[in-house]
Amino acid sequence: MKTPISYDLSLIPTTLDAFHIYLAGAVVVLALLVIILLLIMLIGMMRKLKRAGEEKPQQAAAAPQPEVKIVEKVVEVEKLVPAPVPEPVILKEATPDAALQLLSLLQKEARFIDFVEEDVAAYSDADIGAAARVVHEGCSKVIGEHFTLVPIRQEQENSRITLAKGFDARSVRLTGNIVGEAPFTGMLVHKGWQVTDIRLPKLTEGHDAKIIAPAEVEL
Repeated sequence: MKTPISYDLSLIPTTLDAFHIYLAGAVVVLALLVIILLLIMLIGMMRKLKRAGEEKPQQAAAAPQPEVKIVEKVVEVEKLVPAPVPEPVILKEATPDAALQLLSLLQKEARFIDFVEEDVAAYSDADIGAAARVVHEGCSKVIGEHFTLVPIRQEQENSRITLAKGFDARSVRLTGNIVGEAPFTGMLVHKGWQVTDIRLPKLTEGHDAKIIAPAEVEL
């Protein structure tokens, strides 16, 4: 059987001595010091946060703007001068009547069409020469009566001549080794010809110029 626990109430102190009073005061003082330190730290942190908040706008306003250098780039543009537009070439439409009329005259006086259309392979050179004489006489007559011809160059053929700069390339044709620019010096191979007057007969109204020579029927 267990023995019951008994307490001696006379051993519990009923009064506070000096040591306990000092100990209690020290605890209170330390608690106050801790509270004061915490308050001081809290106030300091609040002040730092406030200063930081005030300095940020100032720093943002006082922050130096990055220097922007405007570089002016000068671009030299080469002026392209358009090439002169060549003048349009106007082609003159030749009227066939004059050519047909000339053929008709050559056929009439020199039997020119007959001679050209003939197969001369079957003839001897002597026969061809005799026919050519007739054709030559008739053609010379037609040219002399209806055209005035003069030579382009007055110098003798096979002589040396010099063509100055700016010579008329339409009336003089260069052949051989053509190098550089005028003046050119060379041998006159052919004097050239040009027509200064034309005297073709006028055609009557209703005349068909396409008929070079009418067919002949002997009765």
